[in-house]
Amino acid sequence: MADQRVEGVAAAGGGQRLGWPGRLAWAITELFAPQHVALALPLVAGALAEGWPGLAWGLLTALLCAGVPAAVIAIGVRRGRLDSKHLVQRSGRKVPMLAGLAAVVVGLALLVALDASRVAIAAAAVMLGWVLVMGLITVWWKISFHTGVFAGACVVVAVVTHWEPVLLAGGLIVVGIGWARVRIAHHTLAQVVAGVVAGSAVAWAATWLVLA
Repeated sequence: MADQRVEGVAAAGGGQRLGWPGRLAWAITELFAPQHVALALPLVAGALAEGWPGLAWGLLTALLCAGVPAAVIAIGVRRGRLDSKHLVQRSGRKVPMLAGLAAVVVGLALLVALDASRVAIAAAAVMLGWVLVMGLITVWWKISFHTGVFAGACVVVAVVTHWEPVLLAGGLIVVGIGWARVRIAHHTLAQVVAGVVAGSAVAWAATWLVLA
């Protein structure tokens, strides 16, 4: 019932005049969309950890593992099959999740075959974990990919750079993202918290397995 209520309010309330807090929440939602964060993750992590070579491998990883799912969502929105790039309606997440799974599996296999940098492979492995874990959860319950993907991305960057303050700065931003998702009624508080926990845990485990 909670999921249905949130989805219904979100579907009906996207264009309402919510005042400056609502406009700020929408701006945060747009800026930190999971597609944006997933595309940026391998680039940022690769560049910070390995310099220009890492950036190059990160670009390939972003195109293979995040670019394809983002394109599938964009096409779905343009054709009216999906409500928006944020996939507010949980029922619309199945096809993008399957597309993401296929893209990440193929991309990860190609990166391993090409002997890509460990950071690039770790980023791809994290994306695979997100699709498997949070994708499975979202079949039954609308977990927040916004908070999960951003929190997990912060964990990856902190691990590969050994810059622990990234977690503190990222945590503050995650709080803002969570507030925005609840403010515009796309998620409940429980869903955004669950996203943080799942996204972070998957990111830490996948990164540790690849880089250990």
